[in-house]
Amino acid sequence: MLREPTRHFPLTGRVEAIYLRPARDIPAVRVSTAHAMAGRGLDGDRARGGNNREVTIIQHEHVPLIAAWTGKTEIDAAVFRRNLVISGVNLLAARALFADQPVTMRIGDEVVLTMTGSCDPCSKMEAALGNGGYNAMRGHGGLTAKIESSGRIAAGDAVLVTV
Repeated sequence: MLREPTRHFPLTGRVEAIYLRPARDIPAVRVSTAHAMAGRGLDGDRARGGNNREVTIIQHEHVPLIAAWTGKTEIDAAVFRRNLVISGVNLLAARALFADQPVTMRIGDEVVLTMTGSCDPCSKMEAALGNGGYNAMRGHGGLTAKIESSGRIAAGDAVLVTV
């Protein structure tokens, strides 16, 4: 009964920001465009292919919630060290409920991602966000994905989720 309703996403989303993590423990850098390489990751990012974490994604609408829960008026999304900040799509619903029904995300005209799992916060979020930062992010850390189709991603690109 749930298979059909899980296939429908009411809105087209949008790429709000793109971040590259050049190396471990180096601050993430905001860029206006990035090249997604199937099976490898984003060009210029430290993530390498061969796993289910080629791209990380966080929900734009969750950023002010995390800020509020940490007692801040705002947070620069770079602190989360996620590659893509997406708005307009419920990322929690973009996790596959059924193993035989993968969820994909088309970004712009070229790039296709397959959602692979949760991107839970790490202990570094406690240091980055302050006392309680790790717990503020729990359940709101976003998703991980594999790149199925290479291409250019730009801030402002449309995001379409399909099942």
